[in-house]
Amino acid sequence: MAASEGGQGSARSERADREKYAHLLGHAGRATVAVRPAPGVDPAPLWGSGVFVAPGWVLTCAHVLVSGDGRRRPTGPDGEVGVAFGGRVAAARLEYDLSRPAPEYPAGHGPRTDLALLRLLDPDVAHPCAWLSDQPAALLEDAFIFRGHDRPGAGTDAGYGPGEGDAVGARPAPAHVIAPAPMDVDPFIAVRFGARDARGLQFGSDVRVTPGASGGPLLDCDRGEVVGIVKGSHREDRVGLAVPVTELRRLAPYHLVPGAEGLGDDPYHALMSLHDRWHWAGQDLGGSGEPTWFDAQHAIMSGRGRLWGVQERLQALDLLASLPAPRDPLVVAAAVAEALGRADPSGRTGRAGPWTLRTWRDGHGALYQGSDPYTELCAFVHYLRIVAQRTADEARGVAGDEGAGMRAAAERLALFVAAKAVVLLPRDRERIGPVRRRPDSVLVEFEPLFYDDAGGRQLFNWSVSEGYGQGQWQRVEVQESRNGMTFEEARGQVLRRLGPRLLRADDAAGGVRVRLEVAVPEEHWHTAADRWQVPASTRRTARLRPLGPARAVVLRDQGRRQEDREGVDPAWLRRWQGLVGAGRLTALRVPPGQRASVSGLSRLLEEADEGAVPALCRSVADGTGLEAVGWALDAGHPVALWPAGGHDERDCDRVCDEFHREVRQLLGAPKSVAELPELVRELRAKAAEGGASWARDLVLLYDDPGNPIPQLFSQGTQLSPQ
Repeated sequence: MAASEGGQGSARSERADREKYAHLLGHAGRATVAVRPAPGVDPAPLWGSGVFVAPGWVLTCAHVLVSGDGRRRPTGPDGEVGVAFGGRVAAARLEYDLSRPAPEYPAGHGPRTDLALLRLLDPDVAHPCAWLSDQPAALLEDAFIFRGHDRPGAGTDAGYGPGEGDAVGARPAPAHVIAPAPMDVDPFIAVRFGARDARGLQFGSDVRVTPGASGGPLLDCDRGEVVGIVKGSHREDRVGLAVPVTELRRLAPYHLVPGAEGLGDDPYHALMSLHDRWHWAGQDLGGSGEPTWFDAQHAIMSGRGRLWGVQERLQALDLLASLPAPRDPLVVAAAVAEALGRADPSGRTGRAGPWTLRTWRDGHGALYQGSDPYTELCAFVHYLRIVAQRTADEARGVAGDEGAGMRAAAERLALFVAAKAVVLLPRDRERIGPVRRRPDSVLVEFEPLFYDDAGGRQLFNWSVSEGYGQGQWQRVEVQESRNGMTFEEARGQVLRRLGPRLLRADDAAGGVRVRLEVAVPEEHWHTAADRWQVPASTRRTARLRPLGPARAVVLRDQGRRQEDREGVDPAWLRRWQGLVGAGRLTALRVPPGQRASVSGLSRLLEEADEGAVPALCRSVADGTGLEAVGWALDAGHPVALWPAGGHDERDCDRVCDEFHREVRQLLGAPKSVAELPELVRELRAKAAEGGASWARDLVLLYDDPGNPIPQLFSQGTQLSPQ
């Protein structure tokens, strides 16, 4: 831009500001681009300006792409426009137009935002990115606006200047590292005042804003952030208007222009995640990188006494960028309200009135309330703890790699919270609390040891663990005895302790009744764990109640262990994936007829369809039923159903036919195999009230290979007779 034409006093003031903010202004100048016709078009007049906000993405005003008569600017054959920066012109295309009203409004009505996003067609082009504020702007004191360069090739020797954008000079530079440039040319205009009203950010300067500045960034130097995108200025005076960057929160899928690729179902979250990750990666920690935007911010803000500074914000926003978007924006507002100690989670901020909080990043920006440094630090730590906890909770219901990624991201954020909380006073650490892991199940394991010499009885040890999914277990109680005990004795000990354990796990899970999983060896597959009775409270004289009607209870095969040496049985994993991907579950009657040979059983179970669930009406304590379950597990079947008190080797009768009809109906109900434990619980509850009698002692084997049971004893503690 042209240099300031104000008086000598203004010039001296501006030169002082330039010196104070030299590096910051340099970064902003290099991130500013000129928007013009596509490469190769001549003449190529300047349409307006823009600013790089994420790798490959330019933010500008929507009206920059519209000519004075209201028609779209002419573009290349595939809709290309030109983005000039660094002495070059790159091809780009309009992807999002925020001036398009929402589809639920009548044509020509509804809220519109004068913003647009251009995407570079070459994804490998290296360029800098400006820092977009995560909080709304109010009053501007030290601020500048930037304009794209309208003279092709200019500015490349000076580092940046009135050439084509944020020239990084003739020398190539890394994608994230842009060295400060000489300050011998002014590419900006100083803002004399600025404030936000209903129309946006109004600002005034000592000189008239040069045409072509629309779409360029408005930089708040006090915070070192881009807070607005220049929209226009009055012809008669030196007052301009900018669109606050927080208006980007309106970005939605319906703003995608026809034929564009876009950023997925939540473009705003995706764009800001790219933005925050780029800035974090640009720090090149441990390397010898050149000064970055955040180095300039740190230089400006040093000495202000803030406990939540530039470094903390940089890392926190990178960690938040790795999380999935909140399912509901109201969750963000509620987290902000809780962190600030407010009762009204309305999404309001004290300085800027009501505004929508769409992402965890937006919530972070809402915490800057002008508090003292310690109170501000408490608010940020508290907020991030809430976010880590909510993400960990949501990950419980997400399977596969997506769920594992969510859990890992929540854990990284929790570690960051723990590191920042160490400087808080004990009372505040206690008030905020740690990021608690919330269990989704409790596992009871019975581990066979050996047979005693007297009566040949099999002896056991036992343990109780809390489960967090993906094979993550924490043992909370264990009985490791050299002599062991009978199964009945072990079960009795477990039942005396299990009630309080389940109640504590329910409380840690937010009041949800967690699933009980019971791992037994094959001689005890007929165990009716759903009919176990445990105390209903922690009272010494508490009443007993059966487990099955109140919570999901499933059986696990104790023979399937989490073995690091061998990994998960491929047949088991393949069968589980088949059930998860099957369009519907089907019942496989085992054995199919009155008599069954061993070879017939194994062939039937090995050749079963992907969605098949073995169902038995015979006793699985011995005989054909025991053999059938053994072959089912050997064939990899992770889910099966049988009654705890099935019939003996006699032929099946009409009661068996009715049982299998009910099982077929049960398996036809769930949309996914994950719903089966809860459906069986509902049947048990009906049976307890006098209905669905066939399901009174129904046993559900539910053995997810993605969540294998752990080893009960480590090597060296497996006991044997002396």
